[in-house]
Amino acid sequence: MRRTALVGATSVLFLGLAGVVSVSAVSQAAGPDATDSTTLNFDVQFSPFTIIEANNVRDPNSPIALGDENVFHDLLFQKGKQVGDDVGSCVIVAVTPEVLGNCSAVFRLPDGNVSAQFATGPGPAPKPLTLTGGTGAYSDIGGEGTLVEFGSTQGSDRGTLTLHVLHFKTKGGKG
Repeated sequence: MRRTALVGATSVLFLGLAGVVSVSAVSQAAGPDATDSTTLNFDVQFSPFTIIEANNVRDPNSPIALGDENVFHDLLFQKGKQVGDDVGSCVIVAVTPEVLGNCSAVFRLPDGNVSAQFATGPGPAPKPLTLTGGTGAYSDIGGEGTLVEFGSTQGSDRGTLTLHVLHFKTKGGKG
């Protein structure tokens, strides 16, 4: 009886260990390996603030309501020359205790597009971005970025965008 329990426990341990080794081998073989990184810096000229009123139930004392959408088309510059633009929208998902939007954007650059998602609220606080994919030279990317609005000190329609782009390759060198 002791021998049966020992054989059973050993079998369970062995199968569990084999499962862990298999999962580890598969995730290492299939997973991406960060091989290169690039930092892209832009000056941003923001488009006028544009809200699309999507919610018919409105508080007369508030300019926004749940479900309203802020749409934008901004210009991207490097060394004073326009090098691209961005398009996107932010859906208002909360108005109290603070205004909060769920945003997506596409940055159109000469070598391809970069897509991003972020949560945002009003004000000049830096807005962290998650880079979710791309096209062209950016088809193998991930990473993060930061959008900074200058506010009234340098003009409310100016800001900076920094994208920390990670290029991925599979372990086999194909990417």
